[in-house]
Amino acid sequence: MPAPTCALAGHKNVSLGCDGRASRHVDGRGRPVAVHTAQRPGESPLQPVKEVRRLDRVIIRFAGDSGDGMQLTGDRFTSETATFGNDLSTLPNFPAEIRAPAGTLPGVSSFQLHFADHDILTPGDAPNVLVAMNPAALKANIGDVPRGAEIIVNTDEFTKRPMAKVGYDTSPLEDGSLDAYQVHPVPLTTLTLEALKDFGLPRKEAERSKNMFALGLLSWMYHRPTEGTEKFLRTKFAKKPQIAEANVAAFRAGWNFGETTEDFAVSYEVAPATQAFAAGTYRNISGNLALSYGLIAAGQQADLPLYLGSYPITPASDILHELSKHKNFGVRTFQAEDEIAAIGAALGAAFGGQLAVTTTSGPGVALKSETIGLAVSLELPLLVVAIQRGGPSTGLPTKTEQADLLQAMYGRNGEAPVPIVAPRTPGDCFDTAMDAARIALTYRTPVFLLSDGYLANGSEPWRIPEVDELPDLRVQFATGPNHELADGTEVFWPYKRDPHTLARPWAVPGTPGLEHRIGGIEKQDGTGNISYDPANHDFMVRTRQAKIDGIKVPDLEVDDPAQATTLVLGWGSTYGPITAAVRRLRTTNTPIAQAHLRHLNPFPRNLGEVLARYEKVVIPEMNLGQLATLVRAKYLVNAHSYNQVNGMPFKAEQLAQALKEAIND
Repeated sequence: MPAPTCALAGHKNVSLGCDGRASRHVDGRGRPVAVHTAQRPGESPLQPVKEVRRLDRVIIRFAGDSGDGMQLTGDRFTSETATFGNDLSTLPNFPAEIRAPAGTLPGVSSFQLHFADHDILTPGDAPNVLVAMNPAALKANIGDVPRGAEIIVNTDEFTKRPMAKVGYDTSPLEDGSLDAYQVHPVPLTTLTLEALKDFGLPRKEAERSKNMFALGLLSWMYHRPTEGTEKFLRTKFAKKPQIAEANVAAFRAGWNFGETTEDFAVSYEVAPATQAFAAGTYRNISGNLALSYGLIAAGQQADLPLYLGSYPITPASDILHELSKHKNFGVRTFQAEDEIAAIGAALGAAFGGQLAVTTTSGPGVALKSETIGLAVSLELPLLVVAIQRGGPSTGLPTKTEQADLLQAMYGRNGEAPVPIVAPRTPGDCFDTAMDAARIALTYRTPVFLLSDGYLANGSEPWRIPEVDELPDLRVQFATGPNHELADGTEVFWPYKRDPHTLARPWAVPGTPGLEHRIGGIEKQDGTGNISYDPANHDFMVRTRQAKIDGIKVPDLEVDDPAQATTLVLGWGSTYGPITAAVRRLRTTNTPIAQAHLRHLNPFPRNLGEVLARYEKVVIPEMNLGQLATLVRAKYLVNAHSYNQVNGMPFKAEQLAQALKEAIND
């Protein structure tokens, strides 16, 4: 199978080259081989100096103050790793404050990257390498680091005051508390200042490049390509060429330091994951970016303008930022003054015949609920994209959670059913956006798309689909009368339904002869006139529910190679940790079945039959059991709920242990 290639796209999280130059060594059959040479960026090969060890996977965590550029450092390392051809998964983790208190535990920002020469599903449970830029970063993350792991520490920050801020009475670099780890003390700040002394920058400005020094060092350690990062830096700071070249110099200095210092006697190679990918063109993509591209593609496939009415809110704002760049695809974005105005504008665009979207998170969903109910009553296509985060109220804006499922299902007055879909990986956000658009356009209904912060900010390799692989989403607008009265007069009935989908006609305002009423008061079936008739209301309520119940969704697929008696059922972003946990159990010959839901309303038609086949059903969720509640109520099965609401995704080993206990219980 050919190795995956990479595609260029202008996004801050993605800057992929297609040469994969740096330190990729293969034999005549394309297999990775160990090498014993190192080469400085932009220079000729040196003599063999250091050992290179081959690994199948690595988990790296960069950690420092929120102003230390850890997210940028992680993004760059991720992009070069994608260029190299590894499979990967990332976990950004940062404070909610724009600039959290420097040197404190709440102010620590981290970025974890798991990359491998085979198919992987999660950012990893524990880092093999921790890069700690200060004492707070070390203390906040040391509990996750296993014994024997490598720790690279910026010794310049381990002075009395920074250590006192986080409760270190003595230096952990000297008191023996880190003896169980492979510690590499590196004066990152000093070395960066030395590398940039000829640039004439103020000390504070020069110090900011220490993250690039660290990136250069890690790039040497793991043989990452370098050209893409240098190009990125020169592009990012194109208006400040001195800053650009200073960052490039710091990056190269870190690379050279790794090669020349005796403290790093070994570098490592993780071969490309050529067998993990189907043939095609790949790029690294985050969940929010994939979702944005899915919305754009849906608009193109529907041959409709795409309209986004949005109010900025973490972690959904990146979708607004991205879509605003693509006016050439007929995308119009409106940043409203509040959440209510945002969805009101989007619903108006839907009435006007556009593919309408509003993006938000949990607090915004609460504000939008009345207008979502109006969209249910008007029966217009509208995508409500909710990127879930920790709650309630403002909660944990930058942490992940799955606790808005019941809000999406029931968070409106009256009987107001809405379809719900949820992506399972960052790349799957593209397909789920397309699916949500299909449902909204076909059945004339608002649709909830529930992603979360883990998927939104995380990234993975994604195969760019060919255009002919995308579904045809074109719709037919009403063009004339659709009903004949007893006297033979032809009129337009806005609530005369398609017999197969129960969707009402979509009439674009201004079309002659299609005048009709809109509003939130109940409509008479067929005519759309205002109606207070009890029997009509009962009929309309049941019809709207029947329309949602009748939405065509694929049957649930079950992975059960050993005819297990226990099924683990998941939804949304728990897919990666659940699948990784299931793989671990199966390596120990523990039989367990797995199924994962994209469609949460309506459920797949075979879900009840699937659940009935198993003695035990376990549902892991990042909430207190919301899907389990729905499953128990609808199918009367004793679904076991396994929960976590700490703002972080499940760890594979944690889930594997919980599932094993459930099987043996």
